[in-house]
Amino acid sequence: MVEPLLSIRDLQVAFGDAAPAVRGVDLEIAAGETVGLVGESGSGKSVTAHSVLQLLPYPWARHPAGSIRFRGRELLGAPEPVLREHRGGRIGMIFQEPMSSLNPLHTVEKQIRETLLVHRGLDRTAARRRVLTLLEQVQLPDPQRMLTAYPHQLSGGQRQRVMIAMALANEPDLLIADEPTTALDVTVQSQILRLLADLQARLGMALLFITHDLDVIRLVADRVCVMRQGEIVERAEAKRLFSRPEHPYTRQLLAARPAGEPVAADPQAPALLHGEGIRVHFPVRGGLLRRPVDWVRAVDGIDITLRAGQTVAVVGESGSGKSTLGLALLRLERSHGSIRFRGEELQGRTARQLRPYRSALQIVFQDPYGSLSPRMSVGDIVGEGLDLHHPRLGRDERRARIVRVLEEVGLDPETRHRYPHEFSGGQRQRIAIARALVLEPQVVVLDEPTSALDVSVQAQIVDLLRDLQRRHGLAYLFISHDLQVVRALAHEVIVMRAGRVVERGPAASVFGAPQTAYTQALLAAAFLSS
Repeated sequence: MVEPLLSIRDLQVAFGDAAPAVRGVDLEIAAGETVGLVGESGSGKSVTAHSVLQLLPYPWARHPAGSIRFRGRELLGAPEPVLREHRGGRIGMIFQEPMSSLNPLHTVEKQIRETLLVHRGLDRTAARRRVLTLLEQVQLPDPQRMLTAYPHQLSGGQRQRVMIAMALANEPDLLIADEPTTALDVTVQSQILRLLADLQARLGMALLFITHDLDVIRLVADRVCVMRQGEIVERAEAKRLFSRPEHPYTRQLLAARPAGEPVAADPQAPALLHGEGIRVHFPVRGGLLRRPVDWVRAVDGIDITLRAGQTVAVVGESGSGKSTLGLALLRLERSHGSIRFRGEELQGRTARQLRPYRSALQIVFQDPYGSLSPRMSVGDIVGEGLDLHHPRLGRDERRARIVRVLEEVGLDPETRHRYPHEFSGGQRQRIAIARALVLEPQVVVLDEPTSALDVSVQAQIVDLLRDLQRRHGLAYLFISHDLQVVRALAHEVIVMRAGRVVERGPAASVFGAPQTAYTQALLAAAFLSS
């Protein structure tokens, strides 16, 4: 028999003295093969993948048993020189959270160039040419300008594409992709999947693809392994697994989809937040004195109204201005135009003058890890807003509110004593949602709130958001690239491209009869596999 490229045998992963979080995992990947690893948040997918290159982020992590062999060479317990040879060279990895994986002090060029200098020994001129080629391959706009950009200047999807470019830089034999399309809009997701397929065909590269998106796995995987609570409960050829799943958990995952209709809403409900002619322009500086030579029109003259009990969804490709619009409406990004909350103008007010409005206007950020303080417990994170806006709350009432909102988002209240690094990506997103909801706001900006969640939890969060909207008359600005989730929540849809609105209207009309070619392309990409 031909020896597999990667062979994992009886892998166990434990943290400290606790029982193993990953138990007896067996996994093989042949050269040129794509193996999908799926399961809910906390099932052990990422821990298994990170063990291949000994990249577990906790010093107390250990492997009580197991073997990980790459091309016949044992990696588990291998010395650092051997691991450095494989990390970023023979084995590439795309991490789940690009903002926490990219160095905020280094430009895009420097971060991608580093792996080329280490593993290929290229000079700076050759490395720059290679970096530009990679940026073009992952469909980043204006690659020349991107060379000097820093991570905080990029959208979530653009940061993810930089991570993909870094992982592909040395054309690895094995690419471990941990949720590689989570932050990408549907059109770029299709492009990236085609790019990975092309590289596999050209280089014979194997791919371990970790995701909660079963539609993606259906498209890309040759074989699929389903994980639950640290164990692989089913493994099969992809076609067989999707057509004839055997394990009850696999059937449960396949049946879990955000579904249903948006809550009934009054189209004449009071306007809570209204923006008129919103513009956010960023200067492009050049010359010796770094004066503005041009402007990036991130948001270019947009009108929007959020009404009580209604959801307005903003969709479009990464970099289209969706998140910038949301930040501008909450006065978290400097903008021009009128912004009124319950008829009161917010533009021109100081930070102190805006404070009384903050509890009513909340946001859930796209990157849950970057927006949660690693030094604060979950209880302190969720309760921080209560300390600021409701300082007279008694200790018992404060604790009761925190417990109640954690239960609402599907977290065990006892976990409030733990810290963000102890949770999976999906669990951290639920913490971020709880932090926003605990203040009982009237308007919530939801910036990709389900992108890091597995499908069953997506459905739970959609149900939760609808229930909260029904009971409290909440207005949502829902920013997302997941059009299936948008269809289940939104009353109105705004389609953005390059800072402008290209189409808007009732959700039923936009989904049923899109008027522009761009919207039609988005819908085609989103439902390609359905």
